Amino acid sequence: MSAKPAPHLEFAPPAPQGMGGAWGVAGAAHLALFLALGLATAWKTQPQTLQAEAELWSAVPQAAAPVLQETPPPPPAPEPQPEPAAKTKPPQSAPEPEPDNHLREAQIALEKKKLEDQKKKEAAERQRKALEKKKKETEEKAAKDKAAKEKALKDKAAQEKAAQQKKELDKKKAAEKAKADEKKRQQDQAQKAKQDKDDEARADAMRQENLQRMQGMAGASGGPNATATALKSSGPSASYSGRLVGRIKPNITYPGDVVGNPRAEVEVRVAPDGTITSRRIVQSSGNKAWDDAVLRAIDKTEILPKDNDGRVPPFIVLGFRPLD
Repeated sequence: MSAKPAPHLEFAPPAPQGMGGAWGVAGAAHLALFLALGLATAWKTQPQTLQAEAELWSAVPQAAAPVLQETPPPPPAPEPQPEPAAKTKPPQSAPEPEPDNHLREAQIALEKKKLEDQKKKEAAERQRKALEKKKKETEEKAAKDKAAKEKALKDKAAQEKAAQQKKELDKKKAAEKAKADEKKRQQDQAQKAKQDKDDEARADAMRQENLQRMQGMAGASGGPNATATALKSSGPSASYSGRLVGRIKPNITYPGDVVGNPRAEVEVRVAPDGTITSRRIVQSSGNKAWDDAVLRAIDKTEILPKDNDGRVPPFIVLGFRPLD
């Protein structure tokens, strides 16, 4: 016996169509959502080295179910009228939910993409650090090369300056040496000129002396064996000194005795006329009393006799002994 359809009021709104399909789609969507949440919770509890975020979307677009509206209870249905039997359609079963392979593949693809992005990021970071390191090394090398070049230039400038200073010093020393050598040469030349002049003067004097000697040879008064060059002998004769001592000795007055026979030598200077002008002891006898007695005797004599040639020598040395 078939079920009777529910009575339908005349002015009631029509019953919504397709409610069974909507309920099936909603159930499938909720089932997929619960499966996705379960998979996500299980995946997060497992240890992961990389973290990824993903937005969950349904594999197939789903339409939301209509809002359920409460309908008033139907009025009591009238007695059904017998109707001819009609064929009834079998109830449609709800569509089975599609498997979540697409969601799993999407998560795996997302994880792979994030892993690749992380690797690319790490590679880019390594490349950036390598470039920075290379740039830093290049800058440091350039700075070192610049410093070495500047130091080399400074050293070269210092060496050139030292060489220039040494050159100037050597030049100054050479100039001073040349000046000193020139001064010494001039002094040597002046000394040589003076010596030459003195030699010439001495030679001229010798020539004049020889000339005078030669001119006076004709009137010389020396003997045949004489070797002197003077025109006449200027000294006293051999007996003149004895004559003078004999002239002066009688005037010696000496009280007392004389020990030994000491000799007192006296230099007597005489004027051309024979007058004694001065006398002095040139060699003492060692007895002052005898020396004084001799000097008094010369003063007492006053005038000396002339020599054989009629002249009196300007000075003569006489010796006196007590016992002679």
